[in-house]
Amino acid sequence: MKTPEIPANEPQRLNELHALKLLNTPAEERFDRLTRLAKRLFNVPASVVSLLDAGHQWFKSGDGVSATQTARDISFCGHAILQDDVMIVEDARQDERFYDNPLVTGEPQIRFYAGCPLRAPNGAKVGTLCILDSVTRTFSAEDIHALRDLASMAESELVSFQAATSDELTQISNRRGFMTLGQMLLQECALRHCFASLAFFDLDRFKQINDDFGHREGDRALMDFADALKISFRQSALFARLGGDEFVVLFIDMNQQLAEARLAAFRSELERYMQPLDRRYRLDFSVGTVGFDPTQPQPLAALLNHSDGVMYQHKKARR
Repeated sequence: MKTPEIPANEPQRLNELHALKLLNTPAEERFDRLTRLAKRLFNVPASVVSLLDAGHQWFKSGDGVSATQTARDISFCGHAILQDDVMIVEDARQDERFYDNPLVTGEPQIRFYAGCPLRAPNGAKVGTLCILDSVTRTFSAEDIHALRDLASMAESELVSFQAATSDELTQISNRRGFMTLGQMLLQECALRHCFASLAFFDLDRFKQINDDFGHREGDRALMDFADALKISFRQSALFARLGGDEFVVLFIDMNQQLAEARLAAFRSELERYMQPLDRRYRLDFSVGTVGFDPTQPQPLAALLNHSDGVMYQHKKARR
């Protein structure tokens, strides 16, 4: 095993890392959605946003990993921050740096690793966005480009540009974040020839909640609905608040018929979620669902407009 070298700018790098004020902070949806997306996009069992301190690598977000940190001297990410671009290890057992690493010989038995360095505003590499697998695999030029794109978004979040891609009230993706991540997912669907579905939600009688109980209660209703989306769809879809009382969910590997069945189940799940909260109103929604055909791919904006129209037809029929 080869212990990662210490970068020449280590004191400056550590200063920049600590200035971000992210070490040992709670999980945040703005990072978790990126690791979820990376895991799904590359079809791997684990994805991590890691930050490299003096002696440890600490996971700001991890999907598919149980640990929250490891020693830096056995970390793959410690080697990745020494590079300027994506570091790829197709078979760790054949790499002199890792063949006898305890993360390879024992759990989680890493075989494949790809990690892109994450830079602080001054360019210091403070961590990585990486994906892991317990089987060997190759990584194409298109894969490298996609990982770079996700890492770029993670860098923006590191320097507190949360408002750029996150909704301030509900802390889920906003329109900008959804359009960026969603289009990446659809491009991957077209390459993999898999179906997808888009659901456009509008809360029913939301204006009445504001009129009867005030805007603070209206904000709480929006947060309740966003929390229900998180619980029901965190592992299976990308979701966002587009603005006002409009929300959207993008299902991957799910045709329109299956998506509509899943949304019918969600209506019951929303009822069960709201029941113990004992609100003075009932949350319900109208929804329009459209399918994405990989043989005739449409851009996300076109699907969004189509699903919006279907939703309003549904709302009109429910009145």
